[in-house]
Amino acid sequence: MSHNATTARVALLTRDTATGASQQLLAQVHGAFGATPNMFRAVANSPAALASMWAGFGALGNGTLGARLGEQIAVAIADINDCEYCLAAHTALGRKAGASGDEMAAAQAGQSDDPRTAAALKFATRVVRNRAKVDAAEVDALREAGFDDGQIVEIVAHVALNLFTNYVNVALAVPVDFPQVKLRAK
Repeated sequence: MSHNATTARVALLTRDTATGASQQLLAQVHGAFGATPNMFRAVANSPAALASMWAGFGALGNGTLGARLGEQIAVAIADINDCEYCLAAHTALGRKAGASGDEMAAAQAGQSDDPRTAAALKFATRVVRNRAKVDAAEVDALREAGFDDGQIVEIVAHVALNLFTNYVNVALAVPVDFPQVKLRAK
């Protein structure tokens, strides 16, 4: 169920129209991106939700998986959830993190030529598709690919943060303000 809405279902706040904590957080977002992406403007309606989302990005950005793998996980999940916004945003961010266009397109399909990346994508997409009901062998496959327990937990955290952003953008019809990327035909 893709949407090409031009109007979000909630107000897209700015630093001028947001209040309290949201105003300060939107200033931080603007500083990080050089602009204020529509997703954050929508989430700014709830200072608590914006604080949670922004803290999640900050914490995982300082994790051990690296920006590139985080963005590859994000596009795989965005495609599963038909989130055009996150697919566009994370494709751009993945390119900025050093992934090629082909690598990001493969990641969108949950694939990679790199065995370690492929293992992470396979696990992350299984977690999403199976609502986290994975078995011990799937976790063991991550260890065999070189991930430690902390990184395994971090992959699950990336999944959760991306579900949050996907659901915000799809449910609230947030207009895409990154270069468009087509969802894969299912």
